[in-house]
Amino acid sequence: MKFADIAAALPKQAVTSIAQLPFPKIASGKVREIYDLGDALLLVATDRLSAFDVILPDGIPGKGIILTQMSHIWFELSKGIIANHLLPDQIGEMVRRGITDRDLQLRSMVVRKLKPLAIECIVRGYLVGSGWSSYQKTGEVCGIKLPAGLRQADRLPAPLFTPTTKAPKGEHDAPINDAQGAQIVGATLYEQVKVASLALYQLGHDRAAKAGMILADTKFEFGTDAAGNLVLIDEVLTPDSSRYWPADSYAPNQSPPSYDKQFVRDHLIAINWNQQPPAPRLPAEIIQRTQEKYLTALQNLLR
Repeated sequence: MKFADIAAALPKQAVTSIAQLPFPKIASGKVREIYDLGDALLLVATDRLSAFDVILPDGIPGKGIILTQMSHIWFELSKGIIANHLLPDQIGEMVRRGITDRDLQLRSMVVRKLKPLAIECIVRGYLVGSGWSSYQKTGEVCGIKLPAGLRQADRLPAPLFTPTTKAPKGEHDAPINDAQGAQIVGATLYEQVKVASLALYQLGHDRAAKAGMILADTKFEFGTDAAGNLVLIDEVLTPDSSRYWPADSYAPNQSPPSYDKQFVRDHLIAINWNQQPPAPRLPAEIIQRTQEKYLTALQNLLR
């Protein structure tokens, strides 16, 4: 789709819940609702927004559409690296199942039923966030020793694969090393995951650079089919799963501005929220500017 068509389709009000659908709901996450279609799954991205592991009372209008359409772009671009979970002819698959509402179509994906891996696959290309905090204390990121003298937001000598566990709801994921990852998913599969993650990050970094952005870090999720083949699932290289910076304002020794919900996190920190439910309401200006950040990232990629 063209950017103008996506922007024109965004709702005026955030869609934080999905009207009842004639399919069994099997899971509800911070952003997505998952339904069982029998021979496939329906993933619906709402406009909900979470911060510090708490779902906020206000969503960002059209955020789910932006995330879904951006994932479609990256799934198409990454086909040469790894297969993904999308079924061909997405609109046809939805119409065949009676899903004709345009808003619902734009925020949904019909995907294969796969077995998700029990790890989350994070790739870091720059020293920022929790990686920067860890480096300041130990000189390491997730147990990986780095050269001395690096600054906040410096580009790393090489991208780092730093996977984590998938913690139960209400708990935090924990970093794991290669040996632990291999023990969880098996040595052969773990190596495939590591190679694919690094290749996907490089694809994202190079394409983002052409769009005037820096892909600082990102998270991937994978599953396997009945034959044990590795498949890319969930969302991919979106502002919810990635940290994008505008290249023209990037500089080390600071936390650069980003095209994601860090803007909301900064607001919540500034008002001294204790990061416990219930979360405070967001001012209209914060909602609008956050939507603009998500839209700008998408627009840059569609240039």
